[in-house]
Amino acid sequence: MNAVAPWIAAQRAQLLAQRGHAWLLHGPSGLGQYALALELVRAWLCDAPGEHGACGRCASCHGIAVRTHADLCVLMPETQMLALGWPLPEKAQAEIEDKKRKASREIRVEAMRDAVEFAQRTSARGRGKAVLVFPAEQMNHVTANALLKTLEEPPGDVRFVLATEAAHELLPTIRSRCLGHAMLWPRPDEAHGWLAGQGVPPDAAQALLRAAGGRPDDALALARAGRSPQAWALIPKAMARGDVSALSALEPAQAVDALQKLCHDLLAQRVGAQPRYFDAADLPRPPGLGPLTRWSRALIQEARTADHPFNAGLMLESLVAQARQTLNSRH
Repeated sequence: MNAVAPWIAAQRAQLLAQRGHAWLLHGPSGLGQYALALELVRAWLCDAPGEHGACGRCASCHGIAVRTHADLCVLMPETQMLALGWPLPEKAQAEIEDKKRKASREIRVEAMRDAVEFAQRTSARGRGKAVLVFPAEQMNHVTANALLKTLEEPPGDVRFVLATEAAHELLPTIRSRCLGHAMLWPRPDEAHGWLAGQGVPPDAAQALLRAAGGRPDDALALARAGRSPQAWALIPKAMARGDVSALSALEPAQAVDALQKLCHDLLAQRVGAQPRYFDAADLPRPPGLGPLTRWSRALIQEARTADHPFNAGLMLESLVAQARQTLNSRH
């Protein structure tokens, strides 16, 4: 089992020392919401929990490790469950295998109804039950309302942990019925050390952490996706030249994200602040606030359809043309 990141371990100890039947872990992506949620349910269900959480050796810990624990219900979009190795219900698995439908990108109401039924059942191992919801913002209103009643009147032996990267998208009634916990940001030395433990070379770790805005999980995802720190550093000035090839390795949504980060850094420089995602030496001279503000608004619009572009190639060309025009506008 991989060692728990130090900032996750510190938060685990803090939360386990408090009482509550429902936690809402919230913060930007890449701070370890899922890892902390899993640490909590492991400790809640463990046969011999200690001050550092679950023991890691008992039958309960083994059941969670192999994704078969009878007293744990995991609610995620089916795409997320498949990515993280959690088994789908037999009916859902059969429908996807038979190509009757694609794996869902949101938490389905059928899964939530199963979770509500699970919450009413008696604990199989006698140490209570747990429901883990991630990412919680992927519940639509119907799904969230199905959960709400159980959160309002929880059975005596079930605890909930909801983890989200967009708490503002949750129903206020869901938020109000949970104890909120804002995820802690790791210190740079902690993040670098953890990435090194995951096999990321130190020089790449520093560059990828910058590209990820200091969020270690996002930096690790970039490393595992084969993203090159050198290629990242070339993007800003390539956009000023109108060079589409600098974004050719990215999906449209990733390209929009990169351009939003570039726009953010140029806006920061324009008002005298430090860039966050790119090294200052790699940035072109920022244009005026007007063009940058208009570009920022345009990118927000592009982000809404980036996952389903009509034509990915044309979209990239349009994005780069827009970037070039902005970066070469008069001051």
